[in-house]
Parts: sequence; C-alpha cells; structure tokens
Amino acid sequence: MLTIYLENGSSVQFAACEQETVLQALQRAGLVCDAPCGGNGTCGKCRVRWLGGEIAYEQNPLLSDEELADGWRLACRTRALADARFFLPAQTVKAELNVDIDECSGQNRFVIESITLAQPSVGDPRDDSERLCAAVRKTLGYEPMLSLFALRRLPEVLRQADFSVQLLGHLENGIFEIFDLRPQTDEAHIYALAIDIGTTTVCGLLCDVRSGKILAKASLANAQLCYGADVIHRIIEQGRPGGNERLQRAIVHQTLVPLIEALCQKGGISNHEILTASIAANTTMLHLLLGLSAEPLRTEPYTPVALRFPTIRANELALPLHPSAQLRFAPCIGSYVGGDITAGTLVSGLCQEEALALLIDLGTNGEIVLGNREFTVACACSAGPAFEGGDISCGMRAADGAIESVVIDTDGRLRLSVIGGGKPKGLCGSGLIDAVAQLFLRGIVNAKGVFVKDGARVVRDEFGGRYILATADESFYNHEICLTAADIDCFIRAKAAIYSAIDTLLSAMELSRDALQRVYIAGGIGGGINIENAKAVGMLPNLPSERFCYVGNTALKGTYLTAICDGAEQQLHELACGMTYLELSTQRQYMDRFVAACFLPHTDAAEFA
Repeated sequence: MLTIYLENGSSVQFAACEQETVLQALQRAGLVCDAPCGGNGTCGKCRVRWLGGEIAYEQNPLLSDEELADGWRLACRTRALADARFFLPAQTVKAELNVDIDECSGQNRFVIESITLAQPSVGDPRDDSERLCAAVRKTLGYEPMLSLFALRRLPEVLRQADFSVQLLGHLENGIFEIFDLRPQTDEAHIYALAIDIGTTTVCGLLCDVRSGKILAKASLANAQLCYGADVIHRIIEQGRPGGNERLQRAIVHQTLVPLIEALCQKGGISNHEILTASIAANTTMLHLLLGLSAEPLRTEPYTPVALRFPTIRANELALPLHPSAQLRFAPCIGSYVGGDITAGTLVSGLCQEEALALLIDLGTNGEIVLGNREFTVACACSAGPAFEGGDISCGMRAADGAIESVVIDTDGRLRLSVIGGGKPKGLCGSGLIDAVAQLFLRGIVNAKGVFVKDGARVVRDEFGGRYILATADESFYNHEICLTAADIDCFIRAKAAIYSAIDTLLSAMELSRDALQRVYIAGGIGGGINIENAKAVGMLPNLPSERFCYVGNTALKGTYLTAICDGAEQQLHELACGMTYLELSTQRQYMDRFVAACFLPHTDAAEFA
C-alpha cells in the first residue's frame, strides 16, 4: 500500500503493483509528477521524499548523499516492497498564474434575450417547443434552434418562470442556437474559458463573455510530463498499446478538469455556466488532446492530420462545462508551429506593423515568427523544456518560490529574487538565463560552460561541478538548489537552438539582424528576462536593448481575445492562412549554425562585440 502526502495536508492511499516504480504508481493514481525524461532516470525531476516503509531504490548520481540522507528519492528509480509513505512536492501541483492581461469588452455572438410566451390553453395546445420558437420568430426576428439540453429543461423552466424566460445562446446569420433558458428573475451570465495548452504548462483564465471581465487565472503542469518533456516522447507513448487513452486521460482528466475546477472556484461560478472555450496549443498537443494520431509528425515529411480543427461540444472531450458548450481551437501553421503561435502573433501586433519585427516564444518548441503587415513566416526549433523548468536539476515553472533573477556581484556575493518572496523552491526560465550569464560574466565558467574558477559556492565533483544557488538551510524544501555542469550544457543547447533558428530564418528571407526594429519575447518564464544577460550568453541577437520587449504569455492573451471578440477570431484565421511555415530541417545551414552557437556567447565573437 502506498500513501502519498501532498503539501496542502491531504493524502492519497492506493495499492502498489508488483515491480511497479513509484512514478508508474503515481501516474496510475492520477497524481502529476514531473518526469521530463519519461522515467529513464536521466533528468532527476521526479523527486519524492521517502517518509517510511520498505522500498527498493536504484542508486542514481542525480541525488547527493545529503539529499538521500534527508529522504529524497527519484520516483522512477524507487519501488515499494511493502507499505510505504512518500511526500510529493507542491511544485508538481497547481500554481498561481502570474500574467497581466488587459481586459476589453466582449463583442461576440453570444446573447441573452428575454422573452414572454403566451401560456397554453385548450384553444392553444401547441407543444412547448413550437410555442417558444414562434415567440422567438415573432418577438426577436431570429430563427431558433434548441439544443437537447434546453429542450429537456423547457417544460420545467417555462412553468417555474410563468412563461417569462431568458434565453442563452449563440446568434449567427440570423440563427439563434439556444443553449439554455432561465427565469427572467434570475441573474444570467455567459462565461468563457481561454486555455493555452503548453507542452510543459497549461494556463487558463475564466471571463465573462459579454463584459470581458476576467474572473480568475490559474496554471497547472501538463500531466503528460509523466510521459516525457518533449513532444517526441509523447508521440512514442501514443503509439504504445493504450497510449492514446493514457495521454488523453492525462491532459483531460488530470490537467484540464482540475484547472477548470480551480478557475470556477476562484471565480465563484458553476462550471455549467461556461458556454464557450477557446483553446490554443501546438500542433502535437492538439492532436493528443483530440485523440488524433501524431505519429506522422515524428517522421519526414512531418505531416499532421489537420491544421484547422472543427468546433466541437465540450462533452465530446468529457470536459465539465455546460452540456452545450462549444470548444474552438486556434488554427495551426505547420507541423511544429501551432495555434498558440497564431494567437500570440495576433496579440503581439507584429502583423499590423510596418516595421520588421520578430516574435520569439521561449517554450519547449521554441517557435519564432518574422514579419510585419506585409508578410509573416514562422519556424520552430525544439529548444527543449529548459526555459520552463524541464531538464534542469533545480528547474521549475514560473510560480511562487521560483528564483526569477540572479545577480553575482564582483566580490562574489549572490543576490536572488524569488517569485512571491520567501525561500526558493527552484529556478525558472528567467533565473536560469541570469544564472548562466552571471557565471560566464564573472569568469566562473568559460565559453564551453565548464567551471574554471573556484569560489565559496562552487563545488567540484566528478560530474563537472555545480554552483550553489541556495543551501539546504536556505531553500524551501530543505535540499540544495544548484546549477550543475549538466544544467549549463542543457541551457547552452537550448539557447543555441533559439539563436540559430533566428539566424536561419533571417538568412532564408535574405535579411540581416539589423533590419529588425522590434523583438517580442513571449513565454511564461518569469517576470520578464534581463535582455543584457540574454545577449551576453548568445541567446538573443546583439541589437540595442530598446528594440526588445517582453510580452509574457501571448498565447493566453490571444486566446482570451478570440474568446470574447468574434472579429479577433476572424483575424486569427486570416493570419493563419497568410503565414508561411519554414521547416528548419530542410535548411542545410541550420545544424552548422546550431553547433556554432553552442558556446558562450558564440564561436564568432564578432557577432556579440
């Protein structure tokens, strides 16, 4: 029997299967535990604290002797031999969403109409449906269409309301699709969800469709992390027996359902009051959400099942919304550039500007868009999950407890900024960029990312060394937070992917980096990034700092806009139709540029002089 204690004080108890790892048991029980490497024991992220009971543990160098003595184990390398108890850290559970979004008034086809019907009599025995439809045609001038849910509620609500009701629905081309009805004495609202499904993190907000008011925001780790940090691991998992069902269960029941419940609780509404949801995601995530085969995306010529997806009902995915709720999906651009980038490009304003601009999304897929109001071209570079906390030993998402800023003074003194204050739990993307830049600028690591200078916080070991950002006493979970040589190498490859993709994209369009008048940095990596540090490590082109602008989670902002404004949704589809997709694997110079960028800041120092 396994007992799992969560940080909120609750616990979960269930039986463990023979030869099953704790990670596999957690997956089976529906508990989210980060495992970017897919349970191969190479990332060190699936940490749990052993509290007692008989276990078998396979030694792994990713945990220090001090951490082992303190009870920490890797879930993928631990088996329960008898009753055992573990603590699952909160960084794998729900997190607050730190993103600013400007509210705007809703301009859409969702309407609430009040109407009074003539009551039935011996001389007028029409059925309730015909009576309502006739009144709508006469009073409102619309052609009504009732949903099954509305039809089921019709007799009770009509008589309860003395035949004076409010009709909630969707109006398009004169056709009024009635989703629900309420007594006129009730206060009726129509609510919407905007959801950004990322490979690592899923973000969402709840808003009033008509006023645009945002009621709640939240984020959650994508439960598919249990099956690997990148889309390739998940495509492989989908191809295994039962894999499609496991991945759908992870994203729907273990991620979207608790996210929706949290948003409704914060917003103080019932989930059945949500009539529409706009969803943006990369192409693979949408395939996995909808149960479409993603296998063709893994092999050349990387052909998706679809790039445009139909509007569906929420109950088709078993989402706990109004039974008639619509799910709308942002259109994708190509195999590895999805609707999240389409939505982000729209809200950034790049496609309305005369000046040449660049949008960089610092997520797992590392999507980049180049263009202006005349043209847009996009590519993806598979930067990996480092900027979102994956593949980094102390990495975490940008949530409370994450180190978001790092400064090393000339005298070696370390200064940290932690989201939400208090003791740090880990390092998010913006903090990672700062940490590597500061280590390089202070001469602690060389151009290859190798530790070359000793110091009070530098520890030499057989794995290449590490820099201690917080000792066990200084950290929230009472274990050391450090940046290892392997972490720095992972970051260098991630930043090289971004820079070489920018370089290749500009080259393909026969443009120089100096032609860029604006560079938008997107992604939920913290409270913004230090541009000078990002240039110092060779992640961003060496342009004047005033040309850079951190715009945060543009995918969620764009999805919110399309949820409440029909005009924005139309613009989104027009943008998708006009955007060109550049497949980097077809660009012969891309790998050469990537290798050249795998140094701090670059093999060509002149590019950053």
